[in-house]
Amino acid sequence: MIALALFAGLFLVVHLASTALALRRYRVVRPLPRLIGTPKVTLVRPVCGVDPFDAMTLGSSFRQDHPDYEVIFCAQTPDDPAVALVRRLIAEHPQVPARLLIGEAAGLRNPKLRNVWKGWHAAQTDWICLTDSNLLLPRHYLSTLCASWGPRTGLVSSPPVGIQPRGLGGHLECAFLNANQARLQLAADALGAGFAQGKTLFFNRPLLESAGGLLALDRHLAEDVNATKVIRSMGLQVTLTPRPFAQPIGRRSLRQVWDRQVRWAQVRREGFPGLFLLEPLNGALAPLLAVGLATGLGGWPLAVPALFAGLWYGAEAALMRAAGWPVSARDLAALPLRDVLIPAITIAALARRQIRWRGAQFAGSDTPAPA
Repeated sequence: MIALALFAGLFLVVHLASTALALRRYRVVRPLPRLIGTPKVTLVRPVCGVDPFDAMTLGSSFRQDHPDYEVIFCAQTPDDPAVALVRRLIAEHPQVPARLLIGEAAGLRNPKLRNVWKGWHAAQTDWICLTDSNLLLPRHYLSTLCASWGPRTGLVSSPPVGIQPRGLGGHLECAFLNANQARLQLAADALGAGFAQGKTLFFNRPLLESAGGLLALDRHLAEDVNATKVIRSMGLQVTLTPRPFAQPIGRRSLRQVWDRQVRWAQVRREGFPGLFLLEPLNGALAPLLAVGLATGLGGWPLAVPALFAGLWYGAEAALMRAAGWPVSARDLAALPLRDVLIPAITIAALARRQIRWRGAQFAGSDTPAPA
């Protein structure tokens, strides 16, 4: 009984500490290094198909306050549904240097890298940001990336946070992205162990080319896993921006959420197996079960597990509210559902060897990260 209580208490302390580390980014304004000033930046955005928010997210590429930048959109085929939208956006914003490149590189396993290869090599700058099409860029997006580059930085990245969810699936997606995944990544970065996230990858091109260039990001699995490993192998750090950037979620089916989370878990399984094996302990399910069992064995009042759950999810709710993330009743209800699903997702990721993503099928270490 005492061991169960200590187990649950330890996990609660770790949870509260990670929440406090993430919350600090919204309570304490820290000066950014600003070591590289305001260099010209190339914003490379791969597109594939059209999502409901694409006009808004891709349109945000043209509204940056950075003094000098260009935008390169990359499509794999001329008949991609996103091509017409991109061409219209470029025509509507003649004040921003922008172009659309079509085609894909051969010999690469990762479809995103096959798509952005031409944009990377067509860029006219030493500073390149690869940004997914479904990320909504605030006006300060590029200037924040530049300002975040510190003395030990090899890459600036940021996890996405979900906004504008619709339906149970949309709120569940936000529960995974925000108070769980973003919280853990922000906490890890505060401890000097930042991980790259493919939504935003801001590189110094000569630095990455010295380590093998984009080919180094295609060695296995996802480009962000490879980027993390490459940068760390150079004795440098992945630096996260002070706060994450938003990704509109909209309506998602439960099956879409499940498949996406299993794909991400498969990527973590191959890229960071030690951390992946700990994932069943991520969330409140395991410590709550321990508290419940200790309550039954020790004859404690039923208020004990209720108080434990209140502290756990209350901390997440406080972070969500302070950060301005969605925090409606539906968002709070999705948190325990997320935690119940996490062990099942881990099991599915262990059992499933092949997945389909963007119309392609991959097996084992060939699996790329989903967008």
